[in-house]
Formats: sequence, C-alpha cells, structure tokens
Amino acid sequence: MSRIRSVATSTAMNRRTLLAATGAVTLSAGVGYALRPDSEAHAATTGTGESAVAVSRQAPAAPLAPYERGTTLESVAAPGSGSGGYRRLGDGPAWKRVVRGDLAAAKSGRADRRTALAAFVQFTDLHLIDVQHPLRLEYLRTGAANAWRPHESLTVAGAVSLVERVNALRGAPVTGSPLHFVMTTGDNTDNNSKTELDWFLKVMSGGRISPNSGDPRHYEGVQNSGLKLYWQPDAALRDADKQRGFPHLHGFLAAAIRELRSPGLGLPWYSTVGNHDALPLGCYRHGDSFLAEFAVGGKKLMTLPASASVALRAAIKNDKDPKGTQLRDLLKTHVRQLRSVTPDESRAPFTPADYLKAHLDPAHTGPGPIGHGYSQANLAAGTQYYAFRISDDIIGISIDTTDPGGHYMGSIGTTQLRWLDKTLSDNKDSYAIVFSHHTSKSMTNRRTDPAHPSDKRHGGEDVVATLAKHRNVLAWVNGHTHKNEIIAHSAPNHGSFWEINTASHVDFPHLARIIEVVDNKDGTLSLFTTLIESAAPHRTDFSDLSQTGLAALYRELAFNSPGRSTELAGASRDRNTELVLKKA
Repeated sequence: MSRIRSVATSTAMNRRTLLAATGAVTLSAGVGYALRPDSEAHAATTGTGESAVAVSRQAPAAPLAPYERGTTLESVAAPGSGSGGYRRLGDGPAWKRVVRGDLAAAKSGRADRRTALAAFVQFTDLHLIDVQHPLRLEYLRTGAANAWRPHESLTVAGAVSLVERVNALRGAPVTGSPLHFVMTTGDNTDNNSKTELDWFLKVMSGGRISPNSGDPRHYEGVQNSGLKLYWQPDAALRDADKQRGFPHLHGFLAAAIRELRSPGLGLPWYSTVGNHDALPLGCYRHGDSFLAEFAVGGKKLMTLPASASVALRAAIKNDKDPKGTQLRDLLKTHVRQLRSVTPDESRAPFTPADYLKAHLDPAHTGPGPIGHGYSQANLAAGTQYYAFRISDDIIGISIDTTDPGGHYMGSIGTTQLRWLDKTLSDNKDSYAIVFSHHTSKSMTNRRTDPAHPSDKRHGGEDVVATLAKHRNVLAWVNGHTHKNEIIAHSAPNHGSFWEINTASHVDFPHLARIIEVVDNKDGTLSLFTTLIESAAPHRTDFSDLSQTGLAALYRELAFNSPGRSTELAGASRDRNTELVLKKA
C-alpha cells in the first residue's frame, strides 16, 4: 500500500507563504507558487531570501485504494467488428500497465514500501478551433483527405468533457494520492485567434462558452457550403464523407455553435505555450498586416485546385514560407473564389503579450494560481517560461520551445537554455519535472527570433544534454506530435530521465495522462503514467445533440476521420506504464 508523504511546513507564516496559500497554490491543490527569473519566489530557491515553503492541507489518514475506473486501465473506446466505412465505437479492452526498467531494475516488494511524492494530470494539444475563421486552411483537403477533420466543430465540447473526467477522478489511480494540478503542454488553441484563447481559458477555469464567431445566429463555414469536399451534416447532399458512411445529422451545426457550460477544473492548472498558441496557424510569424486583416474580415476561401493545395502544404512542411508570403499571394490570386462571411474583430491574432495578459486576467483565475504559472515579471520581460514548486520534494519547470521566426517545429534560445540550467542547479536538492510543447525530436527549427537576433537557437539535443547534466531531473513531459511515446534518456555518469510524450485531444484516440511520482524506498523512484479519455460515453446516439452527446460524437467522428494516422496511440510501452529510475 502506498503512503502519501507528509508535507513539511514552516512554523511561521510569513507574507510570502500567506500569498502562496491564498493564491490557490497549496500542495493539496497541487502546486507551490511560481518561481521566475528576477522574482521574489525565484530568489527564495537560489540561496537568497528565505526557504521556499509548500503550504498543504493535512494529508488524509490513509490514501484512497488504487483504482482503475474512469481510466484506460478499465476500458478504451474501440470500434466494433467489421472494417471499412463509418464504424461505431463502444467499450474496448483496457490497456494494461507495462513496467519499464530501461533506466533501473524494478525491485520486488516496492508496492508495499512506496511513498507518493506528487501526482498531476497532463493535457496537451487541445486545439480549440474556431472553424469559421477566415484564415483556416480547410481547402488543403483537395490535396490530402486528412488536411481537414470532420469533427473540428466539436473541439470545445470535447475539451469540456475532458475537464469533467478529471473532476470525477478519485485521486491518483496507483497511490490514491490527491491530484495536485493539471498542466497543459501547448497548442491550447489552433489558429492563434482571440476567440479560441477565450474559449480555452473558460474551458479550464469555468464559464459559459459559445463556440461560434461571426454571425451570432448561424454557422458560416465549409460544413454548410454545399461543397462535396466536406461533410455536410445537415444536408442530404452525398458529399465525400457521406459516401464513406458518415451520417446525416439534422441540427448538428446549430448544436455545434450552441452555448456550452464548462464547470472548470477543480484543481489548480498551469499553462505551457505551443506553436499554435504563438504563431498564426501555428506556423507563420507575426507581422503580415494583410493576413491579420484577413483574419477579422468578411471573406473566406473554401476550395482550391489540388495543385495549389499541394504546393502550399509543401511550402509549410518544408519551412519555405515562415512569413506567410505564399499564403498571402494565394488568397489574392483566388479572390474571385472567396465567399462572404460575417466579419468579427474577436478573431484577431493574439501576440505573446496578449496570451500572458489573458492568463493573468482575474476573470480566468478559476482554481488558481493567478496567471497559471505566468506573472507580471514574464509580461515585463517578454518571456513565457517559469518554474514552480510542486511539493517539498519536486519543482516543475515550464519552458517555451516555440520559435517566433516561424514554422511549427521548435527550438530554444541561449538565454532560456542558460536559465533552465541555472534553475536546475539552484534547485539541486529537489527533483525536477520539465514541461514543454515540443519533443526532443521535434526541436529542429533554429530560425532566428526576429526580436532577439543575437540569441542563438538550440535544438532538442542541446536540451537533452542540459537536462542530463542534472541528476535531479526525473522527466521531460511534452506534446506536439499527437502521439504517445515514452523515451528513456540514459546518460552514463550523469542524470538519466524519461521523456513522456502524450497524444492530443484533437486526433483520435483523444487522451490525457495522469503522472504519479513515488519513492520506492529501495534506491529507486517510479513514475506511473495512466492515460484517460474524456467523460463522454464510448457509444454515440445520433439523436443526442446535447453537450454530452456532442462530446461522444467528437471522439467517434475523429476515429472515422479520413486519412487519420492509426499510430497515435503508440505501443503498450508508451501508454500505461511504471517507469523506474535510480534515485540521485
């Protein structure tokens, strides 16, 4: 039976710890206060100022029993028998836990000895999408079926259902420890649109959300365009997707833009930035006034010759158009094909400063902490990285791997890399978990940051080397690839750590991940990873267009999305695991 470690607290409550407590940053809620360069809290961990204190509620007398209900250890959405066409989902077999001893051998009897140190949930790649946004690239579907997803209008309903799942969990499934916090690892939005940012913050912190822009009464987009290229759910038209077996669902679009209510997370949550949050369409640098004006304007391109579609997609993939020049020229060339939509200023792209200000807005504090990791110091410095204390034993570090120069692959500047190195050194007596959007493999973009041309960019190998210098690093948790993958980084005579990459909540199988840290009391630690789905039922009812019914449809439509990758769930060793490593 696991034990929950009692959290040490100071005998005196000073002003800073009082602020930490009242800022919804208790260990029971999962987190300590944020630690940032030049901040008072950061100084408290670097040998200057008083020691950091994690404020906690009293630990329960005994942990909750381990459980599987509500996780993929119980069941996973899976199709019924048959193949081809549109397939309905139901309750599939569970994903069993795999013990991985790549970095250290698992010793017998550890389950009776282990002590819980921390437990949290990772969300990643929610991709909340304003599907009526004029700059969307749906027309790339003329060149590739998977360039547009039939379920994209339901991203908000799906995300709210994921919040409901986390709120219903009894605690950490292995140890029974209270869940401490939720961390999002980027691509919270899709088009870098202010509408999407508002929806994301309300999903996470609670509120009423109308996943609609433009005309407040009617949907205006590709799904009622009459184009056979796209699924036309409300129409009898035999579009390309209905020919694949997609249903005719009268009232679907009205339901998709109807107001929803998010209860908000019952846990404090932290935020990490992704390329879709930082860059227009996730790949173009800020600064093109034509594209910015087009985003809020009254015209939208919905179809394109296949040759032009293939050319634009190749330019994006091969990093040939970081400024969006080719996209701008394409929109001007095809001006006669543009359709009229209702203009909407709320679709404007948001800057990094806008992103920070929105997180710091008291209206979006929800369960806390204020800023969700970001601070006024970040706003003043123009940075989107920070550290925070998870517990007495562990710090968390969120880094910004987006490249302001453009493209969807990532990198990190020298200034931030040195800060990461120093933060790990200054907190050498605490274990560390690092969070980012990009993975080590997807940090290959070394394009210069236009605002800081002298700040050299570094790829994933430099981040791995930096983390390996520090024996206190346990894990690097990230997203971006939309695929489950867990990599053991072994560094002889240095620190070894696990890289934990989690599938998205926009491409099937729609997952998030619980991560628990335990001390096995035998010279090893274990990280338990447990995948969860949203609270929506696996089985859909085409007549149910309620909020819950739409969330179930979101998953099933995603499973049937033409051209989707079938590899995103990863192998069993990338799903529910126990990851063992030696104590530093």
